[in-house]
Amino acid sequence: MSSENKVLVEASEHILTITFNRPEKLNALDPESFHLLAQALYRLQHDSELRVGVIQANGKHFTAGLELDKWAPIFATGQAPDMAHDEIDPYGIAGETLTKPLIIAVQGLCYTSGLELLLNTEIRLATAATRFAQLEVQRGIYPCGGGTVRLPAEIGWARAQRYLLTGDEFNGQQAYDWGMLTELCEPEHLHQRARELACKVAAAAPLGVQAALTSAKLARLHGDSAALSEVFDDLAKVMASEDAAEGVRSFLERRAAVFTGR
Repeated sequence: MSSENKVLVEASEHILTITFNRPEKLNALDPESFHLLAQALYRLQHDSELRVGVIQANGKHFTAGLELDKWAPIFATGQAPDMAHDEIDPYGIAGETLTKPLIIAVQGLCYTSGLELLLNTEIRLATAATRFAQLEVQRGIYPCGGGTVRLPAEIGWARAQRYLLTGDEFNGQQAYDWGMLTELCEPEHLHQRARELACKVAAAAPLGVQAALTSAKLARLHGDSAALSEVFDDLAKVMASEDAAEGVRSFLERRAAVFTGR
């Protein structure tokens, strides 16, 4: 398989769909796949026509995680993977971060880096039978893609340590009950539902969506006070936009708004 086919990228209707395409390898991410994903996220961030991203996978499994034998020489350096100027770190640890939302749809295995990728997205869909695990401690390493920080914040300290320190599995139903997932879907409807939600996000005012996401991320990273102190400054910028005027006009004219992102 050529490297460009390991991760399929398609843009339509303001949506960038990113599909892992190594089902014969359980969609494990080798370094090439990682960088293709990072490049796709950069495209999402910097293409003004794109408003939301969807990450999904072909085959029975979302991903078994990193293809460890290919990554071992990189991990041995003790350094994070180098990010090129046209790449955004999928785990939100190094360099530029996204201001546009990501929807993720997972099934089968969602191990290690797959779980950490999910934890760095906004809208999360899975099947009830999806199997999640942070297996790193069973492989002589530890979750270095944000799992040690984000999993406790998502599902609680004690519960997260149960899985971070053992590498044991939990399933989609458990993850949903704990508040880690947005929705559970039947396998045959998973990608369709992700597309439906992406279309709703794409139809909304882009500046409003991005400002809402930025505010929520600021609160999550730096606390409520930091986020609240920025609310009205950010609101003033959005209210000065053409989209805000269109939102008012469409309401008064009782029609669907058509937003341009300006």
